[in-house]
Amino acid sequence: MSKIIIAIDGYSSCGKSSTAKGVAKSLGYQYIDTGAMYRAVTLYFIQNHISLTNPKEVDSALDRIEIEFRANSEGKSDTYLNGLNVEEEIRKLYVADKVSDVAAIAAVRHAMVREQQRMGKKKGFVLDGRDIGTVVFPGAELKIFMTADPMVRAQRRQAELLDKGELVDLEEVLENIKKRDIIDTTRDESPLRQADDAHLLDTTFMTLDEQIEKVVLLADTKHEKA
Repeated sequence: MSKIIIAIDGYSSCGKSSTAKGVAKSLGYQYIDTGAMYRAVTLYFIQNHISLTNPKEVDSALDRIEIEFRANSEGKSDTYLNGLNVEEEIRKLYVADKVSDVAAIAAVRHAMVREQQRMGKKKGFVLDGRDIGTVVFPGAELKIFMTADPMVRAQRRQAELLDKGELVDLEEVLENIKKRDIIDTTRDESPLRQADDAHLLDTTFMTLDEQIEKVVLLADTKHEKA
């Protein structure tokens, strides 16, 4: 069976990462968490007080950033920033609140796209993000665009934060999501949009298992044609 590239794009907290991970596991593919890459850059910028409006500072910082994915004891992939495991830290709300601003910077996106293309140049990968099917891998054999009701997304995000011991008011989470939506869809560099050949997947009333099953079925159809 010929392997393909599966690109999953969409709004924040639609279940992209969880679905992508499940699909990769089901198909025996490798998962690349592109969102974690932008979060790691954001964390570095915050910790090192990088001015987002100073191109020289941004370029210099990007030269000092190395991002890796390593399997942990549970077989899951953790994000490493310059040799340190930052998987838990990059999921916190203070990072999420800044990630769209950082991801909107052209130099950051160009650097991350180059790295993502390097990682996924072989077939058999599942990637999720905002511009995978439109910019990173426009030739991907299967493209998915995920969406969901904003309040449902906020509730899911709040539950994720609570699982990690972070109690955040639902309205604060909702405002963060709305802010990210505006930035993601209106930025000049690689704005979030549905590729013309992407399958729309509204996850408002779908369980995670249903989301994974739907994408796997679509992938099976592509495998048969490959």
